[in-house]
Amino acid sequence: MRVNVSGCILELLQGDLVEQTVDAIVNAANSGLSGGAGVDGAIHAAGGSAIMDDTQAKYADGCPTGSAVESVAGLLSAKHVFHAVGPVWNGGKSGEPELLSSAYRKCLQLAGDHDCESIAFPAISAGVYGYPLDLAANVALKTCIDFQKWHKQPREVRFILFSEGVFGAFARSLETLVEMK
Repeated sequence: MRVNVSGCILELLQGDLVEQTVDAIVNAANSGLSGGAGVDGAIHAAGGSAIMDDTQAKYADGCPTGSAVESVAGLLSAKHVFHAVGPVWNGGKSGEPELLSSAYRKCLQLAGDHDCESIAFPAISAGVYGYPLDLAANVALKTCIDFQKWHKQPREVRFILFSEGVFGAFARSLETLVEMK
């Protein structure tokens, strides 16, 4: 599924994030930047030790929830990995929507700072962090659409969604957001 946002492309694909040929791949990281399972584990496995070496050297104190930091991409075809720390779901009463939106927005800002024309996101916080999928999709897509409308960058934003269920939730959300324009 693909839409035009102010001359930029926003696209949903089902697939494997580490196989994307883009300028930046976003990692759903933990605040310690210590590696983990899921998307985080897949990125570190495919990209090799250079990614962890770089994050440990640059960010000894980690990264706060709602933010993101840049590292090398190691063996990945991307130029950069942006490590975004989304919130753990606590019922929505602990600022989770704002923190999730902030993590996406920070990645988009990093893309501009590093002259990235294309970026690929996973569904941040929608896995082990327990963020309800439909709500996570709405926050993610609305944040990216709003950013592209105002900043006209990056030229291409992809959401690479691992399963049919996650893809379906994002597709439903995107259809609703596009209809609301």
